Amino acid sequence: MSDGEDTDSAEEPPEAEDEPAEADLADPAEFDSRLDDAAELVENADTEPDLDEADETLDEIEADLEAATLPTPEPEVGEDEDPEDVEPPDPKEEYEDRISSLRDDIEEQRGPYVEDVVSDIGSASTTITSSEWTTEGDEEVAEAVATFLSSVSDTLDDSFDSTGSGPEEAAAELDDAAERIGEMPLDPDDDADTIATLLEQTDTLSADLDAATLWSDLEVREQLRRQGFYDVLDPNVSKDFPPELSAINVYEAQGEVEPLLSALDSFGSDFMEENVLDALEHLAPAEAFDPVHALAQRRNKQPVRILGRIGDEDACDTLEDFLGGGDVELEKITLRALGMIGADRSTDPVAQRLLADSREIRSSAARALGLIGDTRAIDPLKDVLAEDDADEVRASAAWALNQIGTERALDVAAEYADDRSYLVQAEAEKAEGV
Repeated sequence: MSDGEDTDSAEEPPEAEDEPAEADLADPAEFDSRLDDAAELVENADTEPDLDEADETLDEIEADLEAATLPTPEPEVGEDEDPEDVEPPDPKEEYEDRISSLRDDIEEQRGPYVEDVVSDIGSASTTITSSEWTTEGDEEVAEAVATFLSSVSDTLDDSFDSTGSGPEEAAAELDDAAERIGEMPLDPDDDADTIATLLEQTDTLSADLDAATLWSDLEVREQLRRQGFYDVLDPNVSKDFPPELSAINVYEAQGEVEPLLSALDSFGSDFMEENVLDALEHLAPAEAFDPVHALAQRRNKQPVRILGRIGDEDACDTLEDFLGGGDVELEKITLRALGMIGADRSTDPVAQRLLADSREIRSSAARALGLIGDTRAIDPLKDVLAEDDADEVRASAAWALNQIGTERALDVAAEYADDRSYLVQAEAEKAEGV
């Protein structure tokens, strides 16, 4: 180039390919406005067609949101955080949450439906036929069904008779009533009050059956009753059977852990244990660690998941022992749990599973390393990207490098922006854009 040649025409470095031009970005205000209009539609909906229209409107907004590219908000960086380690927030998450909330509102406003009445009556019939009643319970069941059928007769101005002779006959009478009610042309808009009354009557029936005396669990129930386990139940609202399930649901909603742990220790039923564990999985309380850990040592999958959610490093020894045991599903759940706990001490045993025969296990191991976030995993993950023959495993490795998020981890992932696999490309492009 000569001294007099104009250097102003030198090309500027091209922008990163994954950075959309400002003109290509959707306006978040448009989605705000459309969702405000949708919320008004839901609020003003009086009939099922109105709710259907609101649902269709949300479908359209959801489809447009999925196709749109929104500006990425600046992440909030704490005083002690490295900006490179902080993931920017998902610009679509707020709108997805609003759509989900509006759909919940729509479902709450729908109905009531006669099908719900039929279903509740069927559940009551099943409760009767699947339970072992005491002599006193036989009488209580027959009385509960007779009272229910009498109230339904008044509501529908029809005759639903009861012989009151025993549980089997009572269940058959309920089945007959359910079939007859299901054939009635009860409209969720025009007959909403009638259907609501029938649902109240089925709730009362369920509560009466809950109160009837069973042979099974009498001793356990007496213990729990003296402990005040059932005190949270409102007999006018409780619907789940058996009543222990209602109490579990209430304690879960209230976030009260001690009664749940007491129930876990008391029940001799796999069904009830599963329901208590469901509640503990949602709450993931630290005080549940010991009993859940004891159950996990039996290689039960749900307790393993709960240990991951609790996040106590004391579980790592037990969980690491489950790696390589031959149960693929258990090992996948275990790897996820170790990742959620996030202890650096688990990096080596988890990284070893990147060599497992099962591609599902290799993929789970890679993602667990991403959740742990230890930079020692960068080299093993780099090897996976270069050598693994399963693209889904390689994509998991690229995802994990993005999660680790250091400059070197991102550089390794970004090298695969032209990879043969779209999934790997997508993760590489994310790394390039950080």
